[in-house]
Amino acid sequence: MARSRSGLQTEFDFVLPRGYVSSDGTLHRKGRMRLATAMDEIAPLRDPRVKANQAYMVIILLARVVTQLGDVEVIETGVIENLFSADLAFLQDLYRKINEFDPDEVEGEDPPEGE
Repeated sequence: MARSRSGLQTEFDFVLPRGYVSSDGTLHRKGRMRLATAMDEIAPLRDPRVKANQAYMVIILLARVVTQLGDVEVIETGVIENLFSADLAFLQDLYRKINEFDPDEVEGEDPPEGE
């Protein structure tokens, strides 16, 4: 779990239900996902693979925000494409949970009077 200097949690650890099997047969289950930025959601729209098949957007998006998966050196679309469907669904759900705005989780201060 990583926090920025502001105290905001920006990365979230996870364990895949099944795991990614790399080309050498190694099973990778533990990983980390970071909060998405606006560019993470905009950039895939320019990709020709998304223009040809809108469903591919989730593959590109997850490849951008999954920062670690076991010993895999680079998380790219090929890694996400080869996840088991249960793991893809798990990551999509995690993405939604960590990037949704939940007013109950936002800690704030009341503005000074007059503002």
